[in-house]
Amino acid sequence: MSTTLQEPRTTARPAGPSSRPGVRLGRLSLRATALLYLGLLIALPLSAVVAKGFGRGLMPLRDALASPGAGEAIRLTLFTAAVTAIVNAVFGTMIAYVLVRVPFPGRSLVNAIVDLPFAIPTLVTGVMLVALYGPTSPIGGFLEGIGIKVIFAQLGILLALLFITLPLVVRTVQPVLLELDPAEEEAAKSLGAGRWTTFRKVMLPALRPAITAGALLAFARSIGEFGSIVIVSGNITGRTLTAPVFIFQLTQQFRPEEAAAVSTLLFALSFSLVLITERLIRRREAV
Repeated sequence: MSTTLQEPRTTARPAGPSSRPGVRLGRLSLRATALLYLGLLIALPLSAVVAKGFGRGLMPLRDALASPGAGEAIRLTLFTAAVTAIVNAVFGTMIAYVLVRVPFPGRSLVNAIVDLPFAIPTLVTGVMLVALYGPTSPIGGFLEGIGIKVIFAQLGILLALLFITLPLVVRTVQPVLLELDPAEEEAAKSLGAGRWTTFRKVMLPALRPAITAGALLAFARSIGEFGSIVIVSGNITGRTLTAPVFIFQLTQQFRPEEAAAVSTLLFALSFSLVLITERLIRRREAV
């Protein structure tokens, strides 16, 4: 009696959507288009600035830094950016906390007002500050009468930077507050902890990466601010001249290599801060 061995049948599985040649080609085309656009819009201009500024080595940077007021401009920019980051880290966190945890009438309106600095052109910001704190305005005249000068002074630069960068901190901290479980705060309060103790012991450890990220973004944004500063500062060499305005003056003096070198220096610092911010955000999301 003979037995016939039959080979097992293999049924071919239909190719999934991701394994189809058309889908793979579409994804590659989409990726290539996105990278090409990013390269043409951002990478290529930045490469041109770096090549222009350091095509002859460090000589253009040395010549730029030897110009009158160059060192003071860079120091003033870094100082005002640091103060802006610290102040807005405190008050931006406070505003985010109020918007998330403290109900009050008109909260949605206040939440919308926070984003106004994003929508207002920075030149308009400078005009608003001059109209409010200028020497001919009631508030500005009163402040100058008691010895506080705002416009054409470093205080005006600081106010402009605080206005522009506040949403960066609020919108970085606010989503983290929304994700925190209020039950932990209620448990701390039931154990006798006050509001400040609850915030410091329960909420602050979770918020610290977001606060730091928002402060770094504010610092990086402040380094490159030009529109409002050129109006409120007066651009006094050695006193209120900032690095972005100094770069603009170099271009007006037909010194493009030196302007590109200083621009590259500021860009490198801002880009480093953005990378640190991205790392902090990824670390927060991984927790």
